[in-house]
Amino acid sequence: MQKKYTGLAELINSDCNAKRYFNSLPDYVRQQIFSRSSNVNSYENLQDYAENLLRGDD
Repeated sequence: MQKKYTGLAELINSDCNAKRYFNSLPDYVRQQIFSRSSNVNSYENLQDYAENLLRGDD
């Protein structure tokens, strides 16, 4: 079961893997995720959101 956080800030401050992943993303993806940060409450949710944004780059 995935751990849920209150939002992106708590997630990246509490989960070093999530922080590393978030920091590895292109700037525009991080900005999009940050703009909806309250909806990003787990590492899996962060990955799904980033992958959806990156899918448009193909």
